[in-house]
Amino acid sequence: MGLLMILSIATQALLIIHCIKTGRNQLWIWVLALLSFAGVIAYVAAEILPELLRGRTAQRTTRGFKQALNPNANLRRYADEARVTGGVATRQRYAEELIRQQRHDEAITEYRHILMGLYEHDPNLMLGLARAQFGKGDAAAARATLDDLILHNPEFKSPQGHLLYARALEAEGDVAKALDEYSVLAPSYPGAEAATRYAQLLSAQGRHEDAQKVVHDLLDEARIAPAHYRKAQKPWLEAAERLLRG
Repeated sequence: MGLLMILSIATQALLIIHCIKTGRNQLWIWVLALLSFAGVIAYVAAEILPELLRGRTAQRTTRGFKQALNPNANLRRYADEARVTGGVATRQRYAEELIRQQRHDEAITEYRHILMGLYEHDPNLMLGLARAQFGKGDAAAARATLDDLILHNPEFKSPQGHLLYARALEAEGDVAKALDEYSVLAPSYPGAEAATRYAQLLSAQGRHEDAQKVVHDLLDEARIAPAHYRKAQKPWLEAAERLLRG
């Protein structure tokens, strides 16, 4: 009983301090002081939990739970929005969700319906179509779409599109051109994937010294990069490290 009393008083004191420092309504001080556990529960429920639930981490966690419980919820919502509005933006969002769900044939059909009229050569839509084609396993179609994108939008720049182009060439077996694309892209790509894929292809071609140089440069840059970069790029950095060991 003594321990519980100490914990109760300590909790009340901490929350009173929190109330004062965060500028909450001063009535909470009396509630916490006079109502003991009931006051603590009321304060946490009314003041702290809503703040936590508004946080970005909590929002991501909530979205993750919702996605796990109902993985097709977004797909149905985007499908309904696309059907009701018929707008390019809503149909593009629906097509992107189809790709995420690996329903590539449906995504290809959706993109082809959007790529008409004023949007016939829209670079972002063409890039989405190429992603769907590559996801389906049709590297040649993806590369052809990207060639067409470049032809009609010569000023368009997209690191993700450039990486997809290199991957399509590699998947088609055009190793020399793929290596050329990777070599241009790897130093400037905003992430470790391009350099790691470049090193992997070099290694597969027996160019182990060149592959190790690419990996060393990548890992040296990662060591001085912010922690959030290393966390986000961890799978690719670990793949690069394996090339050093293998």
